[in-house]
Amino acid sequence: MSDSTAEQAPPADTASEVDSLLSSEPAEPGSQDQPDSTMAGASKELSPDQSPPDASEVARTKDDSVVSLLYSFAKKVVTVGIIYFVGYMGWSVAWLITPVILSVARESWRKTNDTRRSVAKASAVANDKDVILARLHDLPAWVFFPDVERCEWLNRILKQVWPNANFYAKNLIKESIEPNIRQAMAGYKLNGFKFDRMILGTIPPRIGGVKVYDKNVSRNEIIMDLDLFYAGDCDISFALSGLRGGIKDFQIHGTVRVIMKPLISQMPLIGGLQIFFLNNPNIDFNLVGVVDLLDMPGLSDILRKIIVEQVAAIMVLPNKLPIVLSDGVPALSLKMPEPEGVLRIHVVEAKDLMKKDISMLGKGKSDPYAIISVGAQQFRTQTIDNTVNPKWDYWCEAEVNAILRQEIELNLWDWDPGFPGVQNDDFLGRATVEISSVTKNGEIDTWLTLEQAKHGLVHLRMTWFRLSSEKSDLKAALEETQHLRVTSMSTALLTVFIDSAKNLPQARQQSQPDPYLVLSVGKKTEQTSVQMRTDAPVWEQGFTFLVGNPDNDTLQLKVIDQKTGNTIGSLTYILSALMEKKNLEIMSQPFQLQKSGPETRLIMSLSLRILKRHREQEATVASPDRASVSEADSVLSRTNSIRTSASQPQSLTGQQSTVDTNGVQGGGESGGSGTGLAHQGSVRKQDSRKSTTSAILEQMSIQEEPFVVSTLNTAMMATPPRSPNLSEGGTELLRRSPSTTSSAGSAGLGRIQLTVAFSVQRQRLLVIVHKISNIPLKDPNNIPDPYVKLYLLPGRSKESKRKTAVVKDNCDPVFDTTFEYIISNAELVNSELEVTVCTQKGFFGSPVIGMQKLTLNDPDISSGQGIKAWYDLVPESKFE
Repeated sequence: MSDSTAEQAPPADTASEVDSLLSSEPAEPGSQDQPDSTMAGASKELSPDQSPPDASEVARTKDDSVVSLLYSFAKKVVTVGIIYFVGYMGWSVAWLITPVILSVARESWRKTNDTRRSVAKASAVANDKDVILARLHDLPAWVFFPDVERCEWLNRILKQVWPNANFYAKNLIKESIEPNIRQAMAGYKLNGFKFDRMILGTIPPRIGGVKVYDKNVSRNEIIMDLDLFYAGDCDISFALSGLRGGIKDFQIHGTVRVIMKPLISQMPLIGGLQIFFLNNPNIDFNLVGVVDLLDMPGLSDILRKIIVEQVAAIMVLPNKLPIVLSDGVPALSLKMPEPEGVLRIHVVEAKDLMKKDISMLGKGKSDPYAIISVGAQQFRTQTIDNTVNPKWDYWCEAEVNAILRQEIELNLWDWDPGFPGVQNDDFLGRATVEISSVTKNGEIDTWLTLEQAKHGLVHLRMTWFRLSSEKSDLKAALEETQHLRVTSMSTALLTVFIDSAKNLPQARQQSQPDPYLVLSVGKKTEQTSVQMRTDAPVWEQGFTFLVGNPDNDTLQLKVIDQKTGNTIGSLTYILSALMEKKNLEIMSQPFQLQKSGPETRLIMSLSLRILKRHREQEATVASPDRASVSEADSVLSRTNSIRTSASQPQSLTGQQSTVDTNGVQGGGESGGSGTGLAHQGSVRKQDSRKSTTSAILEQMSIQEEPFVVSTLNTAMMATPPRSPNLSEGGTELLRRSPSTTSSAGSAGLGRIQLTVAFSVQRQRLLVIVHKISNIPLKDPNNIPDPYVKLYLLPGRSKESKRKTAVVKDNCDPVFDTTFEYIISNAELVNSELEVTVCTQKGFFGSPVIGMQKLTLNDPDISSGQGIKAWYDLVPESKFE
């Protein structure tokens, strides 16, 4: 073996040590010190050259044995005393069983975690060969990815510089992380958090592989990804609400991207660094000391969640850790955010999720919700109670700063009540999508199988928007958000870089302020760091805001003194003014602050970018199908404003204009088949449909009701008065549906007018129940109180049930009620719509007047055009 290999290799028998850790039996439940002793043994094996213990050490060992014996005796006495006290007081046996169950669960959880941490710690000090031979789960990245290179030379460099990096990391934790953790813990009524001691240990981070990008990279930068794994021997102690505790065996694993930019022509040749995690890293640690009582499932999640959030706030995208290496490089080039685009995510629904709630009869259902993560950005859907097939219809938008190797992560949970901040919820599965696949296709609509779950699917729709500096693109962006009818959607991205301020007023006489800046656009608010005791603060921080409409929105800025809480300067910038600037941006411009002195200036840079679809032809060249989508979306948009009418006077119906049917040829109708009537016109040919529709539109002038949208390019169907000479199976001629009908239908039960349209873009089925005409009146003293029920078949589930209001004493009720179903195009072609007309008057429930079934695989519906038609009501027995 060469000298270099000998230097690289860990101390003797490291591989065998890892094997022993993997095969070792877990510690006894009663031995809480077992993990520490295990690590102590590992430490001794890693240092075989230590000298034999002297006499003092032997004596100290004997003293420790006596103390351990006394401690064990005292613990047994306390245990027996507690049992005796409970029996003496006559308390319930639950006072004994509950602590035992919690203790057993805690020990089992601790043993699993301690074994995992021990294995990870052993692998951190082993070389790549030993790690692979040990068959660990976290193998180096170069094992899986051929374009990732081994970098043992880099690990040697890290080992050499780790003491210096240790000092830098301690300062970063003390200055940046500690104040934020203190503030976050205060939200849980845990005050006084403070780090007392921070020793990061001697084990440096380990790089499992390096990938350097040489394609599609600017000449002015170097980009590389590092597979970082840290499982050090740190010793961190802290105080929390008067309690002393500590963190040991801190571990972090994730992909770190390092961007070296700009490249300059003088030493050190690299102007600065940007360091960040592409996705949230995996973080684990062990609590020791008095707060060790918190280290059990649920309670320790509060501290773990806060630490993960603070790491994400510093260096998980879109947050970066910038380091300036040359004084000649402006901070703007390194610290101003540089988004690649915006990702619009639509979490539609999920199916066949696991049942986690326990009911009286066994496994019940779940109360699912989803958490969407894109780097440090997180979004949460609403919770749908008591279902395994939730329909969320949740929209969110995420800023994307790196396309390659960044992921969209979706985690599904079953909500359970409990203490706020504690993870009481049950895991239902996860799904991930590479952002690069979305940017490549522009839009993805897919069902994903859930990982780490026995079963379950989730339906996601994702759209990629690149950033444009063309003002003309705003019109198309506004039109798209209007079609979506989702108020939270954006049309532009605003980037703000706060450089510095000058000549701020003094808060008190002869006292310098402690200023910080608060920025807000719409509902989003950001805040800079606090600069202590200065009237000329330098912040050099960048922020991004998603903007709904640049023509109406404003940027609000306030400079606040932390000492007094008073506003010492403010500024309102109207974004429409930025639309008139060249390239929609201004760089390093001074602004005079209001509520401040005449010499006060705020220096900042602004950049506005319009969201534009990845594929330009989709927005500019609309195919017939695309036009149909827009029309159906227009129906969804306009009918949303319709208010349900419980009843309307008969005079309104009489005032509505009727249709002149002269010149329109009537077709045959089915003689007695209810099933044939259910699908009137479904067998017509497409060519004849188009020609007939055109002829009808030319010959007919129809005054539509206010709720009918004229942009529907549909052929409406009406059944003419029944002719006894027509045989079953005769063809029907399409025509635009008139506003009234004189027929009582083939079964004499009346007719119902419906509009059915499908939005391909929003994956929604729209059903408008307009009116019912000519319900038979069998008893003048018993006028029906009709209402309409809808079900989606197959299934007839409660989730698909829709119901109109009841119209009292009316044989020609008008409803004008709109219903929506979240359904995919693939499900639509296999579904039917069951329409049932009932009356509320009845001794035993609500008698059925008549019903009808509509097949939804009609091309007019699935293509986005839609159908408005009169349908004959038939007896319920026809569909049994």
